[in-house]
Amino acid sequence: MSSQQPLLQEYKSNHLKLKNRVVMAPMTRSRADNPEKKPTADLQGEYYAQRASAGLIITEGSQVSEQAVGYINTPGIHSAAQVAGWKQVTQKVHAAGGKIFIQLWHVGRISHPDFHEGNLPVAPSAINPNAKSFTPQGFKDTVTPKEMTLEDIETTIRDFATAAKNAVEAGFDGVEIHASNGYLFHQFFNGTSNHRTDAYGGSIENRARFLFDVLDAIKQEVPEVKIGVRINPSLHGTSGMTMDEETIPTFDYMINKLNGYDLAYLHLSEPFTDVSDIPFALTEIAKHFRPLYQGTLMINAGFDQEKGNAVIERGDADLVSFGKFYISNPDLVERFAEDLPLAEWDQSTFYTPGEKGYLDYPVASETVHAD
Repeated sequence: MSSQQPLLQEYKSNHLKLKNRVVMAPMTRSRADNPEKKPTADLQGEYYAQRASAGLIITEGSQVSEQAVGYINTPGIHSAAQVAGWKQVTQKVHAAGGKIFIQLWHVGRISHPDFHEGNLPVAPSAINPNAKSFTPQGFKDTVTPKEMTLEDIETTIRDFATAAKNAVEAGFDGVEIHASNGYLFHQFFNGTSNHRTDAYGGSIENRARFLFDVLDAIKQEVPEVKIGVRINPSLHGTSGMTMDEETIPTFDYMINKLNGYDLAYLHLSEPFTDVSDIPFALTEIAKHFRPLYQGTLMINAGFDQEKGNAVIERGDADLVSFGKFYISNPDLVERFAEDLPLAEWDQSTFYTPGEKGYLDYPVASETVHAD
């Protein structure tokens, strides 16, 4: 079965040439525990290089500004020190034969004043998500954010464009806009989190506007063919997000409009929670959006080897991104190829500093040799 698996086939589009269809999904790991919030060659560089057999690596979310921060020890891509750190990471990944995109991140209201010298985090509207922010003092309740002014929005758009420019300088093969999972973009999309009455609120087109304004700004720094977009249409009950009857029509509109861009890929997530009892939610994201989107479609959430092969074979997706499996299996592609069992992860080390639970998961060949 091994070499015939859809997941292990090359993927070629006008923009991507990948050695397989297995993607390492972006995952926060909170290892940038230094004053500059920068990645290092010895930690992040080694971590990603260990996983370079993936067709594509997408890094953890990396904040585009200080205001974008909402979790402890997450790396940024807005300072010279951070760019220098990421350059060491991309060099190690490329030396190991891998390809790597960086995920550009702004958490919006999923933050806390502790990160902003006591100032409020910002969001489309002053609505508390009633969620948690991972601060230096542990998890704290979110607060009611400051509603962004038009000047705030314009500044944030520029921050994303600058971060994309920095990513090019750092040697990344592309960038992914994190417009997903209840963070800033998602807060604009949903009517339950966006009560604005200006050009960025009200209608479906207005709530989607921020994404396209950012995309148009980023493509001045990075070719469209090196830009991916990640969205999560049926997110509900997580990160303060609540769906309503306009949520899916909003994503339908956005994805149809994204066909007008020559993107590297669209990265979708299946529902994170059971939404079968919500009348206006979609339970099968790839199946719904595959006919709508004409470019490369990547799917995430809840996939194992069997389900990943099946979704590609059905034609519902071109690429599959794997999260937690990649934490504990740096050689995930090789394990798939040999139909080997997967190592279990240690959740207690997901967000802790240092090498433990980060660099110390062995590859299968080492495990066999040790036995």
